[in-house]
Amino acid sequence: MEYLNDDIDFAAYLRDTDAQTKVKPAGDFVEEAKERLRLNVNKRRIYLPWEKTKDAFEYRYGEVSLYAGQNGHGKTDITTQISLSLVGQDEKVCIASFEMKPVTTVQRMARMFNGTNPMSHEYMSEAGIKLLEELYDDFKGWTTDKLWLYDQTGTAQPEVVLGMVKYCANELKIQHIFIDSLMKCVKAEDDYNGQKSFVDELCSLAKDCNIHVHLIHHLKKPPKEADMPDKHDTKGSGSITDQVDNVFMAWRNKPKEDDMKAKGSGSNKATEPDEYLLCRKQRNYEGSADGEPSIALWRHFDAGQFVATQGDQPQTFYNPWPHRYS
Repeated sequence: MEYLNDDIDFAAYLRDTDAQTKVKPAGDFVEEAKERLRLNVNKRRIYLPWEKTKDAFEYRYGEVSLYAGQNGHGKTDITTQISLSLVGQDEKVCIASFEMKPVTTVQRMARMFNGTNPMSHEYMSEAGIKLLEELYDDFKGWTTDKLWLYDQTGTAQPEVVLGMVKYCANELKIQHIFIDSLMKCVKAEDDYNGQKSFVDELCSLAKDCNIHVHLIHHLKKPPKEADMPDKHDTKGSGSITDQVDNVFMAWRNKPKEDDMKAKGSGSNKATEPDEYLLCRKQRNYEGSADGEPSIALWRHFDAGQFVATQGDQPQTFYNPWPHRYS
């Protein structure tokens, strides 16, 4: 019997072997690159709700998108509308909101889905309530086997959230999971290692399970609320925006609102957008347009939606993308 000597550097041998195996001529990858050309032409694409963004952005499985903004700047409304659009595109969606009760989420989604304000005077009667109940039933039927809500509010342990993501992907075959928000999963703003670890795990799960994770995050309070945000304004670890694949910033046009309140119809800001969704990173973009678009949006009050052009009708999610009335 022969024994291997303990002073052999096995790690060095492994490193050498690994390098010899993985360092390859570039030409070895050309056939795969050619095949991808055909796949890109024929693949089914998943879009943002607004038709004007179709050439500038698409959702891909295996990625994580971050949506950041100040409190009250429309993050939840925008991501709610995105989730409805995804369901309308025959994607399966789960929303894990630790900041809003599931019934409140349903009320908000039903308003967007039905395109009507349930607090309007027309519904303030028994007949009006019955009509709303029918609309809610329509929403329930439309979301069956396509939309799930995670019934948990308040602080959530990171390992529980990660387990929920894996369960949704493996057991329910859900393709899009919204987490609102990062601060509810890693509570301390200065827990940089915790934030980095949690986002890293989300990125790994997205790739391993071939899903898209949508993560909502808060911005630092700026010197002036009117200032447009930058991706470096996110709270906590700077590695968050480095790790994720796509970064969006939601910005509400408060200067327009203030000017309209002060001047009414005399405001010179009346035609400005009510909201901007600013894409500040799209790692795997392969299109021919601007892969980091600044998306101007206008609020449709009754529907609770954002529309692409001032005066547009609300979107109808019954119709597949684009969600236009026929």
